[in-house]
Amino acid sequence: MPHGWIILDKPHGLGSTQAVAAVKRVCRQAGLGKVKVGHGGTLDPLATGVLPIALGEATKLTGRMLDASKVYAFTIAFGTETDTLDLEGQVIAESPVRPSRTEVEAILPRFTGPIQQVPPAYSAIKVDGERAYDLARAGEAVELKSREVTVYQLNFLPEPGRGTGEAGGGGLAADEAFGDRPLHHPAGGPPPRDGEDLAEITLVAHVSKGTYIRSLARDIAKALGTVGHVTMLRRIKAGPFGIEQAISLDKLNEVANGPQLENVLLPLEAGLVDIPALNLGPEQARAVRQGRVLTGLSQDDGLCWARAGNIPVALMEVSSGEATVVRGFNLPDVAE
Repeated sequence: MPHGWIILDKPHGLGSTQAVAAVKRVCRQAGLGKVKVGHGGTLDPLATGVLPIALGEATKLTGRMLDASKVYAFTIAFGTETDTLDLEGQVIAESPVRPSRTEVEAILPRFTGPIQQVPPAYSAIKVDGERAYDLARAGEAVELKSREVTVYQLNFLPEPGRGTGEAGGGGLAADEAFGDRPLHHPAGGPPPRDGEDLAEITLVAHVSKGTYIRSLARDIAKALGTVGHVTMLRRIKAGPFGIEQAISLDKLNEVANGPQLENVLLPLEAGLVDIPALNLGPEQARAVRQGRVLTGLSQDDGLCWARAGNIPVALMEVSSGEATVVRGFNLPDVAE
């Protein structure tokens, strides 16, 4: 049974559930039998980019991955707003106003830090037990409550070859984030000069759990005195996983026809590199596997992952020198 992560560079048009099904199929074709598979955060079919897919014991970490911050690159086209806030929807509002780069730069700080945001009507949020998008598609008026989310950093996408900086975009430049994918500049030409009106802009946002990029785009456009919708959305980081670790669907499909799964599988602990490790002795490892509390630790408070040698044993919560098991991992010892 494989345990670990496949980081898929999800293509346009593929749903997250379909991506999980593709991994299951590849595992069966590779002769691995029935493998437990789950994903670490839904990505809309129209979006591309980082989709962490967990196998085996790593599926115990998908909930934590859902809570992790994400980094997105996205393009806002100004002048029209759609009911879905993206390319799929029907136009519901139009405006002749086009902002300049200077105006956009001036407005971005208003959308950085804790902000209030109303989710899109076409979202998976439940209203009286029904998905909002189901109600919207049925023609019903959907009113969702505003909620607080956090935008840690919000910048223009850098030009090819120039990094975004550590916090906002994981240090990626445009060419690294997109590869051969076209960038979105007005009329397909070069980036606009200061003072020119913008038909569209491409931004990079580092956001908390629950942030809707489509809502962010809508609100930025309105703050600029116009309307807009998302024409491109690409996730370039999810928790500890970045686009540089992702593989294409074609690369995944090759696993079914020869190359070993290990060539594309990251270890379970790759999903834990953003929290401290707690090294266990043999007796401590035995106690943790039995679900007992460890005491007398000098470890800082908070989440950590306990390991015996190189083997992950559990995700643990430390408080006042005591560590309790959050999730245990049933992985074999090297000696077994």
